[in-house]
Amino acid sequence: MRTSRLVAPHGQLLAQDEITATLTHALENQYTNQRVLVLIPDHTRSLPLPFLFRTLANILSDAARLDFMVALGTHPPLSEENLNRLVGISAEERTTVYNHISLMNHAWDDPSALVNIGTFEKDQIKAIAGDHWHPSMPAHIDIRLNKAALQYDHIIILGPTFPHEVVGFSGGAKYIFPGISGAEMINATHWLGALHGVVGTIGVKSTPIRAMIDAATEKVNTPISLIALVVEGDALSGLFTGDRLSAWSAAVDHSAQRHIRWLDRPMQKVLSHAPAMYDELWTGAKAMYKLEPAIAVGGEVIIYAPHLDTISHAHGKYIREVGYHILPYFLADWDRFKHIPLGVLAHSTHLRGSGVLENGVEKPNVQVRLASRIPAEECANLNLGYMDPASISIEEWQGREAEGIMYVPKAGEILYRTK
Repeated sequence: MRTSRLVAPHGQLLAQDEITATLTHALENQYTNQRVLVLIPDHTRSLPLPFLFRTLANILSDAARLDFMVALGTHPPLSEENLNRLVGISAEERTTVYNHISLMNHAWDDPSALVNIGTFEKDQIKAIAGDHWHPSMPAHIDIRLNKAALQYDHIIILGPTFPHEVVGFSGGAKYIFPGISGAEMINATHWLGALHGVVGTIGVKSTPIRAMIDAATEKVNTPISLIALVVEGDALSGLFTGDRLSAWSAAVDHSAQRHIRWLDRPMQKVLSHAPAMYDELWTGAKAMYKLEPAIAVGGEVIIYAPHLDTISHAHGKYIREVGYHILPYFLADWDRFKHIPLGVLAHSTHLRGSGVLENGVEKPNVQVRLASRIPAEECANLNLGYMDPASISIEEWQGREAEGIMYVPKAGEILYRTK
């Protein structure tokens, strides 16, 4: 893939003809008669995917084979109808115009769909984790990924870059690990992110978790290229193509300018409005992740998600078993929790936020209340506060930042920090 850098002036967005021209320059005649797999995100990430799908399908029409796989990680698989909706085509187009293109889900929990390409042993894990290594980290990690990805001559990653609670910034090789990986890498990277802490990780370019992902990706023999997007709203302000490291690095630098909002002082209370694309708390929790660095100690985040009625399709059983707690709560009684998947424990600590354990009592820095269709009793069992979403008037929250009160629409992508 040819290297391209396309950035809109501040406050502006890229036009579709600019994007098409840049992608044509990057891709045209680069994969003639090759088998190409494009990794894409699911509906929980913002990007103009229907336009990009059609554009890539047109430019890469000379490929011997062109398929798309949704890099789900542990997100639920999409139905055929939802796969079509994701890329913006009709069922008829799927069987006619695009009948040569396969749309696939990643299957993280199907051993027959995965292949082992290497391992991380304890010494390497400790070296990557550095000061954040803890005995709760696995002593051995099998590096497995979707074996279908190895049946292609080239892998193209197509996805957005945002500040991210686990790795620092999303995108790039994260679409390989954990995007199309087995549970071992998913759990290990998320738990290392929890040990590192959201506040010290999110919006940071170089993290131990990114180092682990990059080290694992080096073991993939198939060539990998990247189309990194910086998304604002439903459009692009930046487009970066080339090798997976340099294109991702350029996208991160642009994302840091566009996706981090700096506040003059920390907020006391925030109504954080999770959009409908987060259809379970597993992803809707981003409405907390992106706000915690801007909340005063003792402050509160209300996750306002009146549409949301599901904790997690894949992990609800475990989350209900342990609830939501700060990291020291789990580490202080590790034998009790070590049977729980590390990714679930990481999610729990990420939503509950930072804090300390004093004489066995949790003291989180930020109180978290959930205003959703998940009832008050269940919130209490999960160790979360509750607020009736019907009692909330958004207008009462707007325009009050001088009071330390803030409303955040479409929470989950923009990172808030204090100067």
